[in-house]
Amino acid sequence: ALALLRARPRGAALALLGSALLRRPAALGAAAARCAPARDSHGPPRQGHGSSKAASLHWTGERAVSMLLLGLLPAAYLCPGPAVDYSLAAALTLHGHWGLGQVITDYVHGDVPIKVANTGLYILSALTFAGLCHFNYQDVGICKAVAMLWSL
Repeated sequence: ALALLRARPRGAALALLGSALLRRPAALGAAAARCAPARDSHGPPRQGHGSSKAASLHWTGERAVSMLLLGLLPAAYLCPGPAVDYSLAAALTLHGHWGLGQVITDYVHGDVPIKVANTGLYILSALTFAGLCHFNYQDVGICKAVAMLWSL
């Protein structure tokens, strides 16, 4: 997958990853089936959600966001500003969205509860991102707020 991303222009690589990054794969393949008992609430994966390519792209996206966060934390301290504030808002929201999505995958069972939980997760993630962007635009921003907390 990395060779494919390197071979394409940057915009094409982002477009390739864009749709797959927000979706969690419904099943991760045979290894997951061997490790966990079969459940009635999980039917066959919907088209496009359970392929190994989607799982691979999602895994790569998670690692990319984690590495981005590792770089943004020192950047927030060394050169705070709007670009870092909005990058942190996006990366933290996406990181939290994926983490809570895994909690839903692990602990919520049944078709209707899964749909309700996923809808709630998307609403929570959208509100979180909107709130952080509002805080960055109308108030001091994430970097300055953390610096103010450290100065207490």
